[in-house]
Amino acid sequence: MAILALRADASHIAKIAPLFDAYRGFYGQPSNLPQSRDFIAERIARDESVIFYAEDANGETLGFVQMFPTFSSIDAHRTWLLGDLFTAPAARGKGVGTLLMNTARDFARLMGAKGMTLETATDNYSAQRLYESLGYARDPGYYTYCLNLKHPV
Repeated sequence: MAILALRADASHIAKIAPLFDAYRGFYGQPSNLPQSRDFIAERIARDESVIFYAEDANGETLGFVQMFPTFSSIDAHRTWLLGDLFTAPAARGKGVGTLLMNTARDFARLMGAKGMTLETATDNYSAQRLYESLGYARDPGYYTYCLNLKHPV
């Protein structure tokens, strides 16, 4: 079965939003398809992210990856934050995640980026295996800190 990775634009929001909603659910968020659709639409409209999605020969959307541009002041170069990767449960184990990750990598290279970063849950072992198989290494030198601005200290 041929699987293609395609760059999303505004005409693809309806294809991606259900998978984005499922991705959020994977991380414990309640389903909210309108919010998921609006979030994706706003990122695309404002050119704030790049989304690639995988599609089979029948036009079924199998997964997506979303990247956000950022910069490294230390390296003085553009980098990309790979913010989201999700593969539909029925498509797992068929190379969809690898295809999307490699498409994201190739895009970042084409844009002249120095590197890509990503985060995943500490118990998301299948994603960790995928990332490590593609050459990503866990950063031993930095911790990630988050400040919740919705609920100030």
